[in-house]
Amino acid sequence: MPRIAIVSKPQKEELFRLLPELIVWLRGRGYEPLLDEESARYTSDAPACPRAELPQHQPELVIVLGGDGTLLSVGRIFATTGTPLLSVNLGTLGFLSEVRLADLYPTLEGWCQDCHLIEQRSMLRAELWRQSGKHSQYDALNDIVVTKGEIARMGEFTVELEGKTVAQFRADGVIVSTPTGSTAYNLAANGPVLTPDVDALIATPICPHLLTLRPIVVRGDATLTVRVEGIPNLALLTVDGQRAVELCLGDEIRCHKSPHTVNLVRLKEGGFFEALRTKLSWGER
Repeated sequence: MPRIAIVSKPQKEELFRLLPELIVWLRGRGYEPLLDEESARYTSDAPACPRAELPQHQPELVIVLGGDGTLLSVGRIFATTGTPLLSVNLGTLGFLSEVRLADLYPTLEGWCQDCHLIEQRSMLRAELWRQSGKHSQYDALNDIVVTKGEIARMGEFTVELEGKTVAQFRADGVIVSTPTGSTAYNLAANGPVLTPDVDALIATPICPHLLTLRPIVVRGDATLTVRVEGIPNLALLTVDGQRAVELCLGDEIRCHKSPHTVNLVRLKEGGFFEALRTKLSWGER
């Protein structure tokens, strides 16, 4: 029997009702549900395993019950498999999670009848290099952010494009974003909005101490390097706002397109600008 994985956001009371109903609906159509451990807190009607182990069970679809943060986490886990994700918004903004809870079952019917689209979202890979060599690497759907620590003093950073210096400046940090992430932290830092199908990367300074410094957009196959030149006490590398790594003076973060993508299930085209209008008040007077 083909499997469908279900991943849930913590502390959502509606899951006590929703999950048992969803499990019955899926089994009635020939699918075996598999829950992550968070979902298993709300029902014992289906087997469960740790979220990171779900890809080993090769589900045909992953239903994400949560907000954008839950989707970002699940997207990174399933990026290497290409498994489609159907994200249902149980959060607040839900910019990436376009499916409303009221539309869950019509959307699943569309999936079962093969009346859906798969929207590929590019990912960003960040390689952390130190004097001893390559330290680690991380993939992100939204962004990689290099920031100074807790003290309210700016850090010093250098940004390079293909090994050539773009700018040296003092700031609170630097955001390197995918087109998907252009509507996240990048937007809050006055960066540009890109449609998801644009093949590009964005480098956006956070509160730079220069009147002339602005975000830049580069081609998608380029390599952007952020170097930590000076820090008041601590610098951090964060991945999609969910994973943090402490940085040292002189560390380089080399950012380029990841070989992996995140595949989102859509029933119609053109949802990006509708989300801009309804959730971010795009174009309102």
